[in-house]
Amino acid sequence: QAQHVEYGGGLVQPGGSLRLSCSLSGGILAYIDLAWYRQTPGNERELVASISPTEETTYADFVKGRFTISRDNRENMLYLQMNSLMPDDTAVYYCVGDPRKFVSGSTSLYWGQGTQVTVSS
Repeated sequence: QAQHVEYGGGLVQPGGSLRLSCSLSGGILAYIDLAWYRQTPGNERELVASISPTEETTYADFVKGRFTISRDNRENMLYLQMNSLMPDDTAVYYCVGDPRKFVSGSTSLYWGQGTQVTVSS
């Protein structure tokens, strides 16, 4: 079930940059972990970066030093700044809410519809 709306994807040349945005779908989502995942055809979705309600961040090794995740709780927004993009970054990127550590009884992640990022010359 789509819980958020992602936008900002598109076609970019290798070495270029894109900024993805996610508009959170509910007020309580600002008080849970948020993350960006990505998926390529035939593969499972993989974690790219995450950010806690207090803005503690984690990154997958393959994006460290290139991508920056941030959130604006006041505006209910999540962002992913992607620099030095490579063809292997081509994927559908998903905004994800993860309430499991914060909401009693929660066992599922909540996914946006995804936005396509294509890195190609």
